[in-house]
Amino acid sequence: MPQILILDDRVTNQRILARLAASVEPDVKVSAFGDPLDALAWLETHEADLVITDFKMPHLDGAEVTRRIRRMPHGADVPVVVVTVYDDREFRLLALDAGATDFLLAPVDHVEFRTRVRNLLALRRHQLEARRQAERLRQDLEASERLRVALMQESREALAQLIDTLPAMISAADAAGRVVFVNARQAALAGRPPAQLIGQDVELLFGAERAAFGRELDAEVFARGEALPGFEEGATGPDGTRIELFTTKAPLRDAEGRVVAVLTTSLDITDRKQAEERLLHLAQHDPLTALPNRSYLAERLRERCAQGRRSEDPFALHVLDLDRFKGVNDALGHQAGDRLLAQAARRLRAAVREGDLVARLGGDEFAILQRNAATPADAAHLADRVLSALARPFRLGGHSVATSASLGVTLCPKDATTADELLRNAELAMYRAKATGRNRFGFFDPDMDADAQRALQLEGELRRALARREFELVWQPQVNLRTGRICGAEALLRWRHAARGIVSPAEFLQLAEETGLIAPITEWALAAACAQGVAWQKRRPGGLRVSANLSPSLFGSRDVRDMVVDALATSGLDPSLLDIEITERVLLDKVEEMAATLRSLREIGVSFSIDDFGTGYSSLAHARNFPVQRLKVDQAFIANLPSDRADAAIVGAIVSLAHGLGMDVVAEGVETAEQLAALRRLGCDEVQGYFVREPVTAAELEAMLDADVVLLGAG
Repeated sequence: MPQILILDDRVTNQRILARLAASVEPDVKVSAFGDPLDALAWLETHEADLVITDFKMPHLDGAEVTRRIRRMPHGADVPVVVVTVYDDREFRLLALDAGATDFLLAPVDHVEFRTRVRNLLALRRHQLEARRQAERLRQDLEASERLRVALMQESREALAQLIDTLPAMISAADAAGRVVFVNARQAALAGRPPAQLIGQDVELLFGAERAAFGRELDAEVFARGEALPGFEEGATGPDGTRIELFTTKAPLRDAEGRVVAVLTTSLDITDRKQAEERLLHLAQHDPLTALPNRSYLAERLRERCAQGRRSEDPFALHVLDLDRFKGVNDALGHQAGDRLLAQAARRLRAAVREGDLVARLGGDEFAILQRNAATPADAAHLADRVLSALARPFRLGGHSVATSASLGVTLCPKDATTADELLRNAELAMYRAKATGRNRFGFFDPDMDADAQRALQLEGELRRALARREFELVWQPQVNLRTGRICGAEALLRWRHAARGIVSPAEFLQLAEETGLIAPITEWALAAACAQGVAWQKRRPGGLRVSANLSPSLFGSRDVRDMVVDALATSGLDPSLLDIEITERVLLDKVEEMAATLRSLREIGVSFSIDDFGTGYSSLAHARNFPVQRLKVDQAFIANLPSDRADAAIVGAIVSLAHGLGMDVVAEGVETAEQLAALRRLGCDEVQGYFVREPVTAAELEAMLDADVVLLGAG
């Protein structure tokens, strides 16, 4: 019964991974832990066939957990898979250095997870079987040694009959290299009866090449008078087939203790070697595309780097991923995504030259090790060929899917001389290419490394900012154009850095999205906004509507409904006073699931606004399928009012259609009296922006509410 250990400090992740692991094979037993120390204590008294651990956890990270498992008596060869998010490059390298077998990207792809777990469990079973075979081999060799003693004590004829029953090839040769004894199994390998081999040169028994090597070892046994360590060697059978043997050599002594012959014992380990080769292939290749995997590529890179230092042989490393691959998975399903990856792998193999290596790193990420890339132009030529090959539409069942790739290139020895540095450099160049427009390639530049170091430093500062409560909210009033009074306030996040002062969200939110920190930051901001809303609810009859933004990425990675409900329950805020601002992107991703989430929150009283409306891909016809109460027109359409007739027409159309659907319209970024007048004429309901009032502290807004300030003349 396979035993799988799941280690993740998030209970939800534990349940998901445990459920997936349990579905891989019948009778799989899963043990899940949230605390690394508890898991390590469990491993002191239990054995696991596979360990799956998150990297970032309290007390110990995934690398240290792996390192401690490897130090355990039964943990040296247990497969350990470390789960990291997409951009945890440094953490993946730490985990591999600590002895991790493999890693998975979070959130995990269910199909890839099951495949890898299935392969690693098979690898574990073969490891255990190899261990059992090794024990049986040891016992067989011990039996052979016992028989050697018996050979000196019993008659040659009786002993020969006994030896012939053993599953081993046994012979003995004197100092002149003549056969003095051979059992039936060894004679059969030579293709002759035992009687024809006695007294003959060992070359007749073993063949010229093996006999020459055997004479050297026999001479060593005669000289030292001691047995030699066992070794593996190849041999050829009578039918010409290749077999693999495990051979030992030991001295045979006469009554006076003199070495008179050397006993050679060989066991056929061909089946075991073939099984090991098959397992090695599985461990080093991707099951979906049959391409070499990341660990195989890393090993080849280390070899090439060593060769490059000795011979100055230049080569290039290309890393690429498919643009918009997630959209294919979401729209057509994972099976279509798998077919796309398999087709992409075939195109990549066809695009490279003989001797180049194509590997799948994981997900939709591939790599090419290009040999003999003497100049950047050589690498650029291959990169162009690869992008052209992947730009052609793919046929997936009845669908024609167009995609592209973003590719990064680094050169050895120009850019780096180690495998880890090259992989990191190529990935940095690939991310830069993707950020500058996709469907293109770029070479590594040392500035990219500096940017990555700054991002890593900023990530550390962000984590400390959460722990030290350095975030705060300011509030931008939203004013009703009919009354001129404040009808709501949008919560805006600020980071009060100890050294840099106030840091704008534009400087850190993108990194927070990429590292997964957006979730705890949003939880804090939502809880703080609801708590402030309660304070205003107590000071002002009817309270004040508070607006909070939710990142689109949260809708795909966690239960947004639970986050909102928890914030409301903890604070005690009336749900009707909470307005959640979402972007158009949310409405386009997993439509039915998103609509159900929004409707369930709307049922308890929460309202919704579509932020930056008009800049995405949705329309009012699409938005009408969701429980949305407000459209916030992006400031790009407000900036040129009233002079730009096209923008005025767009805003007027949005207002007219939104009112027809029972929605209010809020104009963002109002900065001039002329813009305000135009928005009144166009029928806008609410406005916000620096002309109305710049963002203020909670205390400043409270004073305005207490004084019942009229910010604008009533319309």
